[in-house]
Amino acid sequence: MSPVSSSKMPATIARRGLMLVLSSPSGAGKSTIARNLLETDPSLEISVSVTTRQRRPSEIAGKHYHFITTAQFERMRAADELLEWAEVHGNFYGTPREPVEQAMSQGRDMLFDIDWQGARQLQEKMKADVVSIFVLPPTMTELQSRLHRRAEDSEEVIRTRLLNSRAEIEHWREYDYAIVNDDLDEAFRNVHCIVKAERVRRDRRHGLFDFVNSLLTEEPNL
Repeated sequence: MSPVSSSKMPATIARRGLMLVLSSPSGAGKSTIARNLLETDPSLEISVSVTTRQRRPSEIAGKHYHFITTAQFERMRAADELLEWAEVHGNFYGTPREPVEQAMSQGRDMLFDIDWQGARQLQEKMKADVVSIFVLPPTMTELQSRLHRRAEDSEEVIRTRLLNSRAEIEHWREYDYAIVNDDLDEAFRNVHCIVKAERVRRDRRHGLFDFVNSLLTEEPNL
C-alpha cells in the first residue's frame, strides 16, 4: 500500500490587522521594546505620530515623529485627521488617521508608542482592534536613573516627567496586559508572545470562515 502524502501548502487565512499599543511613563522602556519589535518582526510597522515638541538629537523626522507646529496640529485636529491626540508635558501628540485605517484593512499590524490618553481614545473608537500593553518600571528609583542615563532632557524636564509618572502609572488597569521591565530581554519576549497569540485569535481572523468551509467540503482521497 502506498503511503498517503501528508505534505500540503500552508493555509493562508485572511485577518484584520491589529493595533498594538505600548504605553509607559517616560524611561520605563516602551520605546526600546517597540524598536526591538520592529527590528525582529517585519510584519509590524510603526504608526508615526505627529508632535509639536522639539526634536531630540537622536531622533529622525519622519521616522520617530512628524514634527509640526501647533497651528498645523490644530488644523489636523479640527479636520478630524487624527485618530487620537493628547497633550503631554505641554506638547501635543497625535496619530494620523489615514495610514492606520489603510493598514488595518489590508491585514497589516500597526504599533503605537503612545501614552494612556491616546490609548484610551483608541480603545473607545476601535476596541476590537486594540491590543494594549502597559510597561512598568521595577522601581521608581530605577526609573529616575534611566531618565538621567538617557541624557536627552534637562533636569527640569526630568523632574516634570518623574512627577507625572505616578499619575501615568495609575492607568495600568485600563490595559489588556502589564509587563514589568526589570530585564529588557525578558520584557521583550513577553510582549512578543502576546503579539503572536493575539494574531491567531478566532475573532480577528475573518478568513477562518472560508477556510473551515473548504475543510468541510473537501473530499479526501481514501
